[in-house]
Amino acid sequence: MRGTLTSQCYFDDIIRPHVGYFLNGLPGAIFQQDNARPHTASVAQVFLRHFQTLPSPARSPNLSPVEHVWDQLKRQMPSCHSVHDYLELAVQDLWAHLPQDNISCLINSMPDRVVACIAAGGVSTRN
Repeated sequence: MRGTLTSQCYFDDIIRPHVGYFLNGLPGAIFQQDNARPHTASVAQVFLRHFQTLPSPARSPNLSPVEHVWDQLKRQMPSCHSVHDYLELAVQDLWAHLPQDNISCLINSMPDRVVACIAAGGVSTRN
């Protein structure tokens, strides 16, 4: 996405066309998002009430494996002072070549991350 992700943009461009579609096709799936303002906006919450969602403690982005994937991508990004198109292509290339083992390890670490978050009282942990 280019620019700032507003609540309406999140709903119109992500939740309604993609998230709803996939969740409808995955009975029993649990949707996870963090407490970013667009995620907690009423337009998104009203739509998502039809699906099971994982409550997200404040200040705990470490529960989402995708946050670690983004971190891996940022560490691999070459220094770039170019236009948005170059940056977008570079990120897409890194995403396409990110080892699936990395993603699997992050997904498999979820039980330990949840336990650590509960033990920390819902605040960020080092995991």
